[in-house]
Amino acid sequence: MPVLLHTRADLTLAAFERAVWRGEKVVPGTGVEATVTAMRAAFLRWYGGNGRAAVYGVTSGYGPNARQRMSEDEARAFHAKTLATGAMSFGEPLPSRVVRGILFARLANLIEGHGATSFRVVEAVIEMLNGERPVPPVPCRGTGCAGEILPLYHLFAPLSDAFEMEIKEKGPLSNGAPCAAALLADAALAARNRLTLALEIFALSIEAMRAPLEAYDPVLATLWNDADAGMVLDRFAILLAGAGSERRSFQAPVSWRILPRVLGRAARAVRVAEETAAAILPAVTDNPVYLPPDEAHPHGRSFSTGGYHDSHAVPAMDALSAVAADLCLIAERHAGKLLDGASSGLPDKLVRPGTGVPGGAVSLAYAPMASVGFLEEARRAATTTLFAGAEGGAFGQDDVTSPVIPAWEKHETAGLALERGLAVLAAVASQAFWATDRTPPPALAARLGMIRAAFPPVDDVARRVLGHDAARLAALFHGEIYGEA
Repeated sequence: MPVLLHTRADLTLAAFERAVWRGEKVVPGTGVEATVTAMRAAFLRWYGGNGRAAVYGVTSGYGPNARQRMSEDEARAFHAKTLATGAMSFGEPLPSRVVRGILFARLANLIEGHGATSFRVVEAVIEMLNGERPVPPVPCRGTGCAGEILPLYHLFAPLSDAFEMEIKEKGPLSNGAPCAAALLADAALAARNRLTLALEIFALSIEAMRAPLEAYDPVLATLWNDADAGMVLDRFAILLAGAGSERRSFQAPVSWRILPRVLGRAARAVRVAEETAAAILPAVTDNPVYLPPDEAHPHGRSFSTGGYHDSHAVPAMDALSAVAADLCLIAERHAGKLLDGASSGLPDKLVRPGTGVPGGAVSLAYAPMASVGFLEEARRAATTTLFAGAEGGAFGQDDVTSPVIPAWEKHETAGLALERGLAVLAAVASQAFWATDRTPPPALAARLGMIRAAFPPVDDVARRVLGHDAARLAALFHGEIYGEA
């Protein structure tokens, strides 16, 4: 089934996942061409009757040239110029899925005609999204620009080679905030899947520690007035159903007991990210924006706005990065405590099979050291992303830059570190079940099997570099999160 887009309301997070992550074809719905064509015609009538009006990027230049006024002939020549002239950013490219996401979000300016482009522009963007037109690499470095013009210049430069842009057709491609919408949607989907993974790995750790189950009683959600923690507690109830009856006779360490609240905060951050992405994916953020005709404005109207600078995506991604770092810390604590028999009450066989003589069989004792390394990577990434001043690197009107790509990069770093920290904990929890000859609750059996396929228990005859196994397990987690084979 193709992803049908009739209006901006169809630019949902679910549609984003289908079109961008799963690669399903996007098709404009019935009536889209007529709507876009009618809005284009109305805009040209407005333009013809308001040639003396100062409209940014239509009757004027861009950025520092906003005060420059152009005649109709000058404006037509201006819009026919290539988009690539300002594409000064360079460096490593954004992942292809992210670029597809930007193309998807770009349709919000176009599909209801607010960009006042011809329908050929809408078709071209959809063809790029569907892989029917070339899509150039988009650098993620050097993007200290007001709005998102540098990555968008790179992305849409080929359209200038395909056909000449007419008045008002260039701006709706290079202006606006589709990068913010796409990056947040991408982060929200990944964080949702990481949360699902974390719940299962931490449930394995709860059972590996034989932690008392009262700390995970769903009734706690009502005491805490916390619906997000309630979701976590309900999920734990399912994952831990059928858990062993032999438990610790005293409370587990703090890092086990606070799991519902910490994971509840993670669930809240994911929920807010999803809700924010759902709000900004269909948002019209063009500058200038074109509004359709109404009684007071028979030909519509066009004026400048600051919609191209999204202020919601960055704090939402920062919150995801922060919870990833905190969960990295919890995973590191769990791995260390499980391997410490004095804390866990588990046998020395958990750390080193065989006799325990130094130089004997392969040891898991160094696993927490790897966890600390991943924790530090996540903590460095989990910093607040603030507006950046552009006075030294820009001129004229462009005095504040959008930090959305750096915020997404930090989330990617923190998220990847969490995946790797969870892989270490998963290997240790698996070893705990092996060392005590126990099986996990039924809902966790498949997860434990997947872990052991990549990282088999360490036995008396093992001679292998454990980091290779851990890397293989982390790669499986990563592929699971992003829906990769």
